[in-house]
Amino acid sequence: MAKYLLLKHYRGAPTAPNEAPMETWTQDEFDAHIAYMDDWADRLKKTGEYAGGLALAPEGTFVRYDGEGRPPVTDGPFAETKDLIAGWSIIDVDTYDRALELAAELSAAPGKNGKPIHEWLEIRPLLTEPPTITG
Repeated sequence: MAKYLLLKHYRGAPTAPNEAPMETWTQDEFDAHIAYMDDWADRLKKTGEYAGGLALAPEGTFVRYDGEGRPPVTDGPFAETKDLIAGWSIIDVDTYDRALELAAELSAAPGKNGKPIHEWLEIRPLLTEPPTITG
């Protein structure tokens, strides 16, 4: 089994065919979208392929250590995850092809007018051990 992180993006990927900002959706459209994702996760929990996931709040802070006595908090100038990532899931699957299949299913979540949003998802394998450095 290998674990993969599926990232749902606000922006930064090519425009999806049925892209419409969530603030233009009706409550029923939003509820159908969330129900689809919950059903997807519930199905994967039963097969042992779901390892976790959450939606992310739009608020966030970019932090780094910048030396003693210096304020480490900034709100830029970098693109921040609060602007890019809407949520995440971790799946634990037998093959990369299965990860692609499950990401495609999640991409089909309904959006505006109940149509699949065909959103782009980023798939990232999780490292199980540190990489070997040979240099």
